[in-house]
Amino acid sequence: MTASLSPLWSASAIAVVGASDRPRSLGRLPVEYLGRHGYAGKVYPVRPDGAEVCGLSSYPSVSDCPAAIDLAMIMVSAERVPAAVDDCVRAGVPVAIICSSGFAETGADGAALQDEVAARAEAGGLRLVGPNCIGSVGVLNRQVSSFSPLFGGEQTTLVPGRIGFVSQSGALGYGAVSLAFERGLGLGWVVNTGNEADVTALEVMAQVADEPGCVGILGYLESLSDVDALRALSATGVPVAVLKAGRSAAGQRAAASHTGALAAGDRVVDAALRQFGVVRVDDVDELLDVGDVFAQPRRPAGPRVAVVTTSGGSGILAADAVEVHGLELAELSPATRSALDAIVPAYGATSNPVDVTATVMSNPELFDRALDVLVADQGVDIVVACFCVLTGSDVEDVVAGLGRAAERSGKPVLVARTGADHLSPAAAGLLRSTGIPAYPTPARAVRAAAALHQVSTARNPPAQPASVARGVPFPTAGDDEHTVKHLLADAGLPVPPGRVVVDAEEAIDAVQEVGGTAVLKAVVPGLTHKTEAGGVALGVSPGSAAATFERLASLGGEVLVEEMVTGGVEALLGVAGSPLGPVLTLGPGGVLTELLDDVAIRLLPVGRAEVESMVDETRLATLLAGVRGAPPADRAALVDTVLALADAVAGWPRGFELDLNPVAVLPEGRGVRVLDAAYIAPEGR
Repeated sequence: MTASLSPLWSASAIAVVGASDRPRSLGRLPVEYLGRHGYAGKVYPVRPDGAEVCGLSSYPSVSDCPAAIDLAMIMVSAERVPAAVDDCVRAGVPVAIICSSGFAETGADGAALQDEVAARAEAGGLRLVGPNCIGSVGVLNRQVSSFSPLFGGEQTTLVPGRIGFVSQSGALGYGAVSLAFERGLGLGWVVNTGNEADVTALEVMAQVADEPGCVGILGYLESLSDVDALRALSATGVPVAVLKAGRSAAGQRAAASHTGALAAGDRVVDAALRQFGVVRVDDVDELLDVGDVFAQPRRPAGPRVAVVTTSGGSGILAADAVEVHGLELAELSPATRSALDAIVPAYGATSNPVDVTATVMSNPELFDRALDVLVADQGVDIVVACFCVLTGSDVEDVVAGLGRAAERSGKPVLVARTGADHLSPAAAGLLRSTGIPAYPTPARAVRAAAALHQVSTARNPPAQPASVARGVPFPTAGDDEHTVKHLLADAGLPVPPGRVVVDAEEAIDAVQEVGGTAVLKAVVPGLTHKTEAGGVALGVSPGSAAATFERLASLGGEVLVEEMVTGGVEALLGVAGSPLGPVLTLGPGGVLTELLDDVAIRLLPVGRAEVESMVDETRLATLLAGVRGAPPADRAALVDTVLALADAVAGWPRGFELDLNPVAVLPEGRGVRVLDAAYIAPEGR
């Protein structure tokens, strides 16, 4: 269903089903909050007896309300929710929030009730948010369709802005909203999605991103399984940052293959978010820090940071953070250094970090000149200004100078102001009014700058899934290495020539067929890691083939004879299932797999540019370029092989694992060879 969810934040008429006039009751709070915070639309309490609620007339059903209802809040007990949903359907309500608990969060019976409610709503064309949901807020039009105690606080004031906030958790979400308001971070749209029987957080985020004026989305997620919704959110182009819980979860089958182990659990989430341009943060403070930098209008052209400070310690901390977060400390031009030398006293510093000293800070004219020189440098993309104790009129002068520099240059300027608020109570408000985000430490300022750079960097749009799968045959449970390689060869992947032999005489003939030097492998059902079991023999000649065959055959299976491939760089290439779909893994292979634990991960499908980026993210890039006198390896052929594999598995059953390790990347012009292949079928296949 793709109906608009905008009534969650811009309804003209709201029905509160299960409304109550009893003080502090959940059924009263939304009615009370809508009035308290200045909602201009119509509010219709719904209760069977027709008694007033907060001075408003009530109605026995949604269908009896005198106006068309945009949004219904269902506050009744769980067993009464199905009837309330039916009432909303009859009344033609487009969106309802089920605030009631007692559904999937309580166990199997609750889950069955939740499924029933969702089915009724879907059949009637009603979108459901929740259940087990605290509600939504349209801050811009003061629509507090929520029962969160936040909005009953004596000092709670809505702070309007252009950032959206969407959370699967209600209590944590509205706690974060309270912190956003406290720091002055304005929000425009706030939604809690609860159990997500229908509407998901990602779907809400995508619709909020399409709202006029929205400049960023913040989210708290506990699950992430809808890649199409993630793709739609990414396509909006609006900066997004999420706090995704559950980093410690691990897949149950992670040890089944190298690929499965390396592409398990949270690694896939990290890769998916990065692939779709979403910033991932680690705590609530960091999420709101990123929201502050999204809210300011300027975007960096690159990763080069200039640090300006009056504190050597702050400058060092900022420089350290620049490296940690993948940015670059800007190399100031000779002209910039020379101009700064004419402004900054000799006991300061005009390299980066730039220490302008207290003398310059105390003179607004000199401070302005120093900032002008710094932001004019074409090698500077972002300025992080680090100060410690600022008091009195110093704050006004500093803020004014920073604001002018940002406005003139169009470059983002962030401030780290390390000091107690009471030293300058007006500082935070002054900085915010100037459009300059401020943070208590250099590390937090630089982390926010890194997030801004991430969402401002042009990236390759994720490849779209093919409308029709290629129909390449896939292996079945128990297929041996030779069978898997045969299927891969049919799909265009390069595998060494070879065949399975059943006796010593065939082994001798096969070794001669592949050039006189061969690899012999035991083909034993269930034997995934053959080398560790002594099931691989290298450099076998016709003279040693018979004895080698007998030894390997004693392991309980047949024997595969293949061409001996030497030299090159060993890579790992694989595909494994995940809740978000098949995941491609690429990195150094062979004996380096466990030693380095160095892989790049992407959701399929991928394009050539994405595969090139995967190579560059790992040590493969260095290895392929040639180290310690080794010739460059055939990187282009490896990329071609990765793309061929991604294309081949497009129609394979969900949940399989395919481990190609090692893949030998030979010197330039000689291509690659898939030396080993293991397939693990999905459960039940």
